[in-house]
Amino acid sequence: MRMHTNRPHGLGCVTWNVHRGRGKDDRVDPKRIVDVLASEVCAHRPEVLALQEADEETPPHAGLLDLERIEAETGLRSIHSDATLRWGPQSHGFLGAVLFLHPDFEITAAHVLDLPGHCHRGAVVVETLKNGRALRILTTHLSLGQMLRAAQMRTIGQFLFRRPKMQTLLLGDLNEWRPWSGLAFSQKLVGQRLTGPVRRTFPAPRPLLPLDRILSDQPGAVCEARVLDGPGIRMASDHRPLAARVLLA
Repeated sequence: MRMHTNRPHGLGCVTWNVHRGRGKDDRVDPKRIVDVLASEVCAHRPEVLALQEADEETPPHAGLLDLERIEAETGLRSIHSDATLRWGPQSHGFLGAVLFLHPDFEITAAHVLDLPGHCHRGAVVVETLKNGRALRILTTHLSLGQMLRAAQMRTIGQFLFRRPKMQTLLLGDLNEWRPWSGLAFSQKLVGQRLTGPVRRTFPAPRPLLPLDRILSDQPGAVCEARVLDGPGIRMASDHRPLAARVLLA
């Protein structure tokens, strides 16, 4: 996948838990999610877009969103065209995690990881080249319980230990409500220190908890982090999207 050159002020990234299309009015409306993505969330043309809860919760984990329209409206491309990067033939992603990248990225490797827990969780990992710079992008939706989050991040850390060294970006609904993070993100457990600004994203009408994060193993790489807002955003999901710029090492 390839497209235009990298912006000198960093890589635009967005993560959003779309709550399986269930909005503030308790109505399930996947079309509304795509409308809001096009009009509010991706108005500034991010180059990385990670969605969580974008497939059905139970098997066969069927996709909910109009991927073709998302790609047409945003200029991004789903990385899940290969069946091995989806949970099943009806899925759009892996256990609700769907990753879109600007076509300028060259994907050199891609994986999905099953994570431990009584609720099935997973992670999507792609290793890329961007203007000759190696970047690993990982998106996931971690469990609510701290011990499960720790086990899941340990699994991710063990996977990363076996992979080539490169700048790593983690984004998604990490379900960590404490601003100082916790055991799940400790360097001793994960094997590397992941840091980024803390912004409150949940609940959407009046955010109190910083559940959604954009983190990097490069200190200070994640900058200009902001919680997106708009009338559609407040109505479409129970989370607000988090956007940030990521400086490439």
